[in-house]
Parts: sequence; structure tokens; C-alpha cells
Amino acid sequence: MRPTRALPVLFAAVAVAHLAALPAGSAVALVTKPALMPLLAACVLVRGGPRLLVVALLFGCGGDTLLQIGGDVPFLLGMASFAAGHACYLVLCSRHGTPGGARTRRLAAGYGAAWLATVVLLWPDLEAGLRVPVALYSLLLVTMALYATRTLPLAAAGGALFVVSDTLIATGVADWPQAPAAQFWIMLTYLGAQLLLAEGLLRSAERAGRTPGPSTDERERQRTASRASTMPKP
Repeated sequence: MRPTRALPVLFAAVAVAHLAALPAGSAVALVTKPALMPLLAACVLVRGGPRLLVVALLFGCGGDTLLQIGGDVPFLLGMASFAAGHACYLVLCSRHGTPGGARTRRLAAGYGAAWLATVVLLWPDLEAGLRVPVALYSLLLVTMALYATRTLPLAAAGGALFVVSDTLIATGVADWPQAPAAQFWIMLTYLGAQLLLAEGLLRSAERAGRTPGPSTDERERQRTASRASTMPKP
């Protein structure tokens, strides 16, 4: 089986094994979690995707690994790793997205209102040392999700799912009541987010690479016109 087919199958198998292990509290979940994003990054790499997309996914692996350790310092370092991945996504969305318009402004208002409401509600229940980092991280997250709406719908959906997943994490950090099998839902939305962002941005990059440029004749006409415009007039 070719790598372009084998790697997605392997990623899907590891993702299913990880999700299945979460409700049971199996050690399989601990082993499989750090392997998920490198496998997805490998899928992007064999399809010739942007290196920055690979880097974003590897930052996700760093965040996944650090969050498994527990404690405030690993949590903050993991959040920083995810933030670096979001910064990569922002660059990719800016590079391959369309200019914002009225729709983008409406979505910005919606994401901004959601960010502000979430921060205000969580603030009293967060530890003092986590309040500002969580607020700043979540602002970067919703900005990435907003910029993702300027690319393909797959990436836009991935950005929105990332907001959902990280909001679930934040409510747990704030010691809010959690749904049954909370880790399962966090990881399900997170994996969906990373997969949709990766696929959406990969397709955006592929589409940009297929955009035809001027033909040889057209380039020659442009050069001739440019030389003619610079010639002194009699």
C-alpha cells in the first residue's frame, strides 16, 4: 500500500483506538495520544503539503504531550505549544484565504462576543496565574478560527471545532461540572478540528498551486508592452 493511502489508514486506526480507550481509562490512551499529530503531519507531508502546516501539527503534538503531564507549568507550556500552532495556522489562512468582507465582520463580532462571554464567565473560577494566559490564548484561538473562515469550509469548520474543544478543556480547568466521558468529547472535537484544518488548508494550498499563471505568449506581450512604455517618445 502506498504511503499516501497507508498513513491515513494508520492515523484513523490510532485515533479510533485512542477514543475507544478514553471512556475505559485505559493506558492505551496515554500511549496513542502523542502519536496522533505526527501521523497526521506525515499524511500532509506525503501529499506535498506546506511545511508550515506540518509544523503546526507538530506543535499540536507538543501540546498533547505536555497536557498529559498535569500541573500548572506543563499546562501553560502545552498552551504555549498550541498557541504556536495557531500562529502557524493564522499565517497559512492569511496566505491562502480570501480578503475579508461584510461576512467576515459579522463572524468577527460573533467570535468576539463568544470570547468575551467565555472569559468573563470563567475568570472567577480560574486560578489567578491562569486567568491572563487563558484569556490571551483564547483570543488567539478565536482569531485563528475567524481567519479560517476566509479559506475553505473544511478549515472553517475545523477552527470552530477547535474553539469548542478548548472551551471544554477550560471549563474543566475552572472546575465546572463536566459531561460524562468529558475527555472523549474533548478529544473527538480536537481530532476533528485538526483533521479538518489540515485537510482544508492542504486543499487551499493545492488549489493555489494549480492556479494558472500567464502563458508564455502573454508574458512576452507583457514584456514588450513594458519595454515600449519605457522607451523615450520622439
